[in-house]
Amino acid sequence: MKKKQNIIKRAKEVLRIEAQSILQLIDKIDSNFSGAVNLICKSKGRVIITGIGKSGLIGRKIVATLTSTGTPALFLHPVEGLHGDLGIVTKEDILLAISNSGETRELMPVINSVRHIGAPVIAFTGGLSSTLAQASDIVIDVSVEKEACPFGLVPTSSSTATLAIGDALAIALLAEKQFKEKDFYKFHPGGNLGTRLRETVGDAMIVGKKIPKVLTGTSAQKAIEEINRKNVGFVLITDKKNKLLGILTDGDVRRMISKGISFEGKMINEIMTRDPKTIDEKTFLAQAMEMMQKREITSFAVVNERKELKGYVHLHDILGRGGSVNISLDQ
Repeated sequence: MKKKQNIIKRAKEVLRIEAQSILQLIDKIDSNFSGAVNLICKSKGRVIITGIGKSGLIGRKIVATLTSTGTPALFLHPVEGLHGDLGIVTKEDILLAISNSGETRELMPVINSVRHIGAPVIAFTGGLSSTLAQASDIVIDVSVEKEACPFGLVPTSSSTATLAIGDALAIALLAEKQFKEKDFYKFHPGGNLGTRLRETVGDAMIVGKKIPKVLTGTSAQKAIEEINRKNVGFVLITDKKNKLLGILTDGDVRRMISKGISFEGKMINEIMTRDPKTIDEKTFLAQAMEMMQKREITSFAVVNERKELKGYVHLHDILGRGGSVNISLDQ
């Protein structure tokens, strides 16, 4: 029992140390970081990442994250670089060198060659006065107070911190380049989400008896019962010809209750929101997700050119998680 407790205690301590190392990076994000983002955004070339050992493995992961989010990147092994692979580097590229100490001897010949080519150098290092730092145009501080390894020898906190900074760089670049959901499937044609986003709203929408719907003239009480029955957070209101007229969300209901508004004797027409946000079934799911994000909603009513209700699509249906989710739809 004691051995089990020690194992659990040790594991928790590792996670605590590594989590703290990431949190300490927040105060180190400064003009050097924004400068790196701006430099990469303006570049006509690629981000060439290099590192050896654990730093190299982290570098490969950063390359994968960058390329999947719209920033062209390649990994260059420093030893292979000195035996011909430096030929991939052009003056349009940017070299990102990773070394916790900043004194990794295999890196310096690569740095010197890249500088001779004319490409700028960004360093991820904990050695701010190191040889690597002095040879770089921009230095990103990834230093940590201590490794999670009890001997302070195995890269643990330092590699985790570097990985986190790499993610921060990729997402900052994603935002600056205005990379959208519709762009995602261009880089992930074989992935589940990429495949899903190439489909249309018509492929994902909920139809038929599963649509939360009542006719105009229905009592407010029965409309609320339909919200509870279908359990998707809203009810759509149509006329007898199935033309969409309005929507009532569970958020609307809660706000009315908080204001002391009674539903007794009221018809749905009195309390519904008219002209709800709609979408055409031929719209690609990637575009639907963009529109949801822009309008800060999670669902659309699907109508045809005559405003006849065809169904509804929820963010969870786009992501393939089903439609019966009790989430408020505040139109």
